[in-house]
Amino acid sequence: MRRSRWTPGGRNDQRRTYFAPTVPGMTGPRISPLPPSERDERTAELVASLRPTGGDDDMNLFATLARHPRLLKRWSAFGGVLLFGGTLSDRDRELLILRTAANTGADYEWGHHQVLAELAGLSPEEVARVLSGPDAEGWSSHDVALLRAADELHRSAVISDDTWAALTSTFDEQQLIEVPMVVGQYHLVAFTLRSLGVEREDGFEGIPA
Repeated sequence: MRRSRWTPGGRNDQRRTYFAPTVPGMTGPRISPLPPSERDERTAELVASLRPTGGDDDMNLFATLARHPRLLKRWSAFGGVLLFGGTLSDRDRELLILRTAANTGADYEWGHHQVLAELAGLSPEEVARVLSGPDAEGWSSHDVALLRAADELHRSAVISDDTWAALTSTFDEQQLIEVPMVVGQYHLVAFTLRSLGVEREDGFEGIPA
């Protein structure tokens, strides 16, 4: 996988790698969305239930995973708990997801969650600042701990003692459990989006250059 430029970040000037949003040579989806005409009744109902509130169009991610409906049903239930039934605030959850999207080069993930992040109270300036990471000026200590946790999980698969201590100052046990779960879930989504070549819908932006 091609990597983009190195950028400084993290304590002790540790270097972090950002992945290029596209895979060289990939010109379209490797697995295309399942057309409505090819869905059985149960699969059609499942995909329809995952449409954004008030929307009539299927998301390409869900329409693609409709080719494996049993997996889609179980995975979407788990993801739905984290997205709609978790104990983290919407703002905290979206910070974790956006930083994970940036770390993994997941354009599709970034585009959809940029919208959700602004609905959750993040300003456009804060959304853009996510790309600069926890060391950028302007974050609260709470935000720094969240962004650093996302980076540490991405880099080392574990939250450091210092970052854990910072998180425990504001989060309860259920929220602490959800932090790595959210980051892990959206790594899974990023891996799937990028490897299957799921294309963004019109109107959703990718990660800024």
